[in-house]
Amino acid sequence: MRKNIQLTAKGLEALKKELEDLVKNKRPKLVDRLSNARAQGDLSENSDYQNAKEELEFLDGKIEELENVVKNAKVVEEFKGGKGVNIGTKVTVRVNGVKNTFEIVGEWEADLKSKKISHTSPLGEALVGRNVGDKFEVEAPAGKLQYEIIAIE
Repeated sequence: MRKNIQLTAKGLEALKKELEDLVKNKRPKLVDRLSNARAQGDLSENSDYQNAKEELEFLDGKIEELENVVKNAKVVEEFKGGKGVNIGTKVTVRVNGVKNTFEIVGEWEADLKSKKISHTSPLGEALVGRNVGDKFEVEAPAGKLQYEIIAIE
């Protein structure tokens, strides 16, 4: 896993809570389920045992991945104005006459439904470092789109 995974303070806190929930709640329940399924006898035909074993392997992989992210996380300072678009800023843009506001976040925090976009996404990369009034193009599946930055907070 690469070093210095950039996150907002809120994003890092959310990942820590998720990791804690996986380790303290979900993993012990899966271990119990696996143990109960193992006690039922013939493991070769026990689908609950196989499912629990696969779920535990998947969960352990996720726990390991989150531990690496938390260990290598670099919290980005909150936006204080004047620095242009960066992780932790909310930026309002106009595209095709429509205004949209996005929060620029680290890769692990991205959630398009919540209008949180990663600084490494095509739009995120195009926004980082820009200022109010800047106009630029971004290649999208529908073709090139013209953006204008209206506000940064």
